[in-house]
Amino acid sequence: MNGLPATYNISIYQGQTLNLTFVWTTGTCNCYTGVPVGQTSTAVNLTGYTATMQFRAFPGGTLLIDVSTYITLGGTAGTIALSIPATVTETFTWWNAVYDLFLTSSSGVATALLAGNVAVTASVST
Repeated sequence: MNGLPATYNISIYQGQTLNLTFVWTTGTCNCYTGVPVGQTSTAVNLTGYTATMQFRAFPGGTLLIDVSTYITLGGTAGTIALSIPATVTETFTWWNAVYDLFLTSSSGVATALLAGNVAVTASVST
């Protein structure tokens, strides 16, 4: 993948566990079916990769939280699972942020895969 990361905005409800799973695949994607006609999608083997994801007030701004430790990479399946526990999201006292997700191969090639906004909705019960 070259160029800009894909945009994906994240919504979090304060005090609720956030579970998101992405799959990094090769090839051109059809927005409706996910796979071009006559082609199959191939997962990128993430064995040996590391993930870095931070939420900041704005690009280059104050670090609100580094969520890298809440990411699990799925090896040959190409999955990227983000699971931020409720005990963590309940401590969020900020409501808007930005993020990006970098995956770095064992040979040191860094790819900015996703980027976007983070919106936190305040909980009534926590």
